[in-house]
Amino acid sequence: MSSIKIDDFTNYKFLSRVKYSPNGENACFVVHSAEFDENKYNSNIWVYNVNQDKYFQLTALDKESSFVWLDDERIIFPAIRDKKDKEKKEEGDVFTQYYQINISGGEAKKSFRIPKNVGKIIPINSEEYIFTASGKIGEKELYTLDKESKKSELERRKEEKDYEIVDELPFWSNGSGYVNKKRNSLFKYNTNTKKIQKLSNDYMAVEHFELNKDKNKIVFISAEYKSIDNFVNKVYTYDIQATQLEEISTLFKDYSFSFASYINDKEVICFGSTMEKYGLNENGKFYIIDTHTKEARCITPDLDLSLWNSVNSDCRYNNGSDIKFDSGQLYFASADRYDTCLFKIDMKGNIQKIIESNGTVDNFDIVDGNILYIGLRGIKLQELYLHSKEKEKQITDFNNWVLEERTISKPEKIEIESEDGVYIDGWVMKPIGFREDKKYPAILNIHGGPKTVYGKVFVHEMQYWANEGYFVFFCNPRGSDGKGNEFADIRGKYGTIDYEDIMKFTDNVLERYTQIDEERVGVTGGSYGGYMTNWIIGHTNRFKAAASQRSISNWISFFNTSDIGYIFGKDQCAGEPWKNHDELWSQSPLKYADKVETPTLFIHSEEDYRCWLPEGMQMYTALKFHNVDTRMCIFKEENHELSRSGKPKHRIKRLKEITQWFDKYLK
Repeated sequence: MSSIKIDDFTNYKFLSRVKYSPNGENACFVVHSAEFDENKYNSNIWVYNVNQDKYFQLTALDKESSFVWLDDERIIFPAIRDKKDKEKKEEGDVFTQYYQINISGGEAKKSFRIPKNVGKIIPINSEEYIFTASGKIGEKELYTLDKESKKSELERRKEEKDYEIVDELPFWSNGSGYVNKKRNSLFKYNTNTKKIQKLSNDYMAVEHFELNKDKNKIVFISAEYKSIDNFVNKVYTYDIQATQLEEISTLFKDYSFSFASYINDKEVICFGSTMEKYGLNENGKFYIIDTHTKEARCITPDLDLSLWNSVNSDCRYNNGSDIKFDSGQLYFASADRYDTCLFKIDMKGNIQKIIESNGTVDNFDIVDGNILYIGLRGIKLQELYLHSKEKEKQITDFNNWVLEERTISKPEKIEIESEDGVYIDGWVMKPIGFREDKKYPAILNIHGGPKTVYGKVFVHEMQYWANEGYFVFFCNPRGSDGKGNEFADIRGKYGTIDYEDIMKFTDNVLERYTQIDEERVGVTGGSYGGYMTNWIIGHTNRFKAAASQRSISNWISFFNTSDIGYIFGKDQCAGEPWKNHDELWSQSPLKYADKVETPTLFIHSEEDYRCWLPEGMQMYTALKFHNVDTRMCIFKEENHELSRSGKPKHRIKRLKEITQWFDKYLK
């Protein structure tokens, strides 16, 4: 067996979007892989035949990252444009070309084209589709214009590329660029008439939609704003035949909904939060709304779970949260301490855990109680699994070679009591080739969020460091997910109880693992972990080197520049710059930058609008001004997701920069 290499992730396979055919006899899923030479990722659709227990590759254009079942044999998918289509796009047309293919064989054929950048799409029948697409409010649709009008509109757009005008919040968004006056709208499309019908209002930002069983009604979640998005939304229904739009969440004031689906023609189940007690990160409840009377009832008053997979790993690509109906019950994934488990809930609110703790459930689908899911199980990388009759079976073996050919460090679980009744989960990874009689350097890694968690799953960067001779240790301090609202709530307490938890965990690790050289310990983290790294180096000199990634350094500047600063900053720091300046400044690492002595590397991306580049620049400048050894690496054409889905060469450069920085000071 050989050591894990810095570029091994370019050989990993990342799985996503598993979906059964209507009859449950087949399922499609997407396999992604890095293409190092072209510095990109390839995606292709695969098929799993349930009865034959076999899987095979269906497409090979390397651009097929999503699909929709039309019937038991056919799927459609958006794919790469041909040369003629590319030329049209350069002329200003935006469109999505769909191909159709039979899973039993044959070539993919062009099916239809929608003159918009389509997001989610669901077929009503063989001719009609409901979909979402993003566009600018008031902008003329090119496909509706005659030749001269189209030419004039294209010239206007070309001129506008030289400047941006903003008059609302947020005006930009991480991964999307400038979003001023842009909204994700709901549409209906007919492939025969090629007619597009807009179903949502101009200022609605549609976030989620589902069709009922008969596919004649839509339920969707949308925020509607003209100046400031305050992160609250509403639930609407749309009757396709009657062309009638109606809000059904009229009894809910200032709620944040993340899911809604029809139970039957008269009832909708949704998941929402008041945000009253625990703010933006508050776990929600399930409600059932009568679509006629608008009356609502909460069926899970005691529920205290999030509704997403918050377990950290840098070995996923294009995964999202799933909530699925099957046999009158709703299935959803949620963090339970440090694993992502699968739960089911009936319409009376009774909850049962279906897939137990052993890693993560990243993406799943279910038919007649048979669950296909993609997950990180144990220390394995992603594979496709079947859970049936309370038994789990691994279907694919894309990544088995990693365990067979590479040396892996298995995380060792530690639990400490930070204060009376407050327990912190954490892990320690020993360096490969560990010897009891030898001293080793170590790296403390802090997760982002803060409402996410670390678990025992495979994380490439940490496995690489262990293979490079480092102890690696990490934990879930207060602020993390998986233990309910109370544990996750650190609003107005950033840098206090979370800092204490991390430092006590560090003390415990060094006490238990005497092979760690206390004079050679480094600290790193990204996003919230970057904030915490900045905070730590301003409050202690115990770490000999630090690497702060996509960080926050100044809550005041963050409030006014981040895409979520005006809402997240106010919520998490319990204040505004003009009313609570001292409170925000006291929670800002920049305030303590003159105390820093730790050599620190800063990693940031130019297009990261979540933790904007100047957040790192401020700390970098402060340390440089105070003669602290520092360095900053800025990645162009990357955003907040650099470490997880950034271009392959950039991900390698990032990890190399961090490792070389620690090698310089810790080895």
